Amino acid sequence: MRKLLNTLYVSTQGSYLRREGETVLIEQEKQKAGQYPIHMIGDIVCFGNVLCSPFLLGFCAEKGVSVSFLSEHGRFMAAVRGPVSGNVLLRRRQYRMADDEKTTCEIAAKVVSGKLANCRVVINRTVRDHGDKINVDALKSASQKISSIIDRIPGMSSADEIRGLEGQAAAEYFRVFDHLIIEKKEGFAFAERSRRPPLDEVNALLSFIYTLLAHDVRSALETVGLDPAVGFLHRDRPGRPGLALDIMEEFRPAIADKLVLSMINLRQLKKKGFTKAASGAVVMDDETRKKVLVEYQQRKQDKVHHPYIEEDVPIGLLFFVQANLMARYIRGDIDGYPPFFWR
Repeated sequence: MRKLLNTLYVSTQGSYLRREGETVLIEQEKQKAGQYPIHMIGDIVCFGNVLCSPFLLGFCAEKGVSVSFLSEHGRFMAAVRGPVSGNVLLRRRQYRMADDEKTTCEIAAKVVSGKLANCRVVINRTVRDHGDKINVDALKSASQKISSIIDRIPGMSSADEIRGLEGQAAAEYFRVFDHLIIEKKEGFAFAERSRRPPLDEVNALLSFIYTLLAHDVRSALETVGLDPAVGFLHRDRPGRPGLALDIMEEFRPAIADKLVLSMINLRQLKKKGFTKAASGAVVMDDETRKKVLVEYQQRKQDKVHHPYIEEDVPIGLLFFVQANLMARYIRGDIDGYPPFFWR
């Protein structure tokens, strides 16, 4: 199993990254701010005005470390990666399967079933742990509706029908998402899901962590040799990592949504750490962004039980487990793709 390497996040504006021997050196205002051995880094993610030397980019490509560039507020811009890994036969088979409607429907059904089951776990755990502080009836009703949608998935004959069910379930989930926020004293209320741009603090957090999640899943897929752009639930679109978004669906509730809710309910974040831009988008300040990044990295060290492989796995390795399972299914080593079910 792949060693759990760290993602190096650089969010301080004006930082400059360069190579020094076998290490990555970070400078801020021409002063050394950090230095990390390349063999301890899995990926580098740069936010906003962060520069990298050409020699460092080449060094990272040679060592298999991807360097991604995001806007200051988390929108993906570009990435530098080395040669594509994996053998061409695996990708050719992936492309053929993505063109087959029956196979596409089967994989989409698995992905959506995993996502919706994990949404129910988020809801049901909140009912169990905070039943005296929330609208239990509303949450139980949403959980039951999502359960009935899950039951309908095996009877669908096309991926479009499954996408329709996923949309219905997502509407039910986000309709009660505000009830999952126990501590609203700091103003963290949720009305509806807004993406581009996020129109409140909760949506800003969700969108930011979804971006981090998509990056990690994409890296895992590339590591096992799959093409992250060619998905099943998410169809081809220029610039969109369809397969990464597919597998990411299973982790949205269990990792991203749970992290957002945890940080708000534990009062780790303050409303003053968010501002509204001229476009109407709500964005995090630098200090809040760093808190979220640190918490995300720490959360990736926590272990959870993976029911399919029957092992306790660090969350940061779940992405590689699922990528490997997808590759095994595409190669024909296993009969179906097993999604990750959170317990």
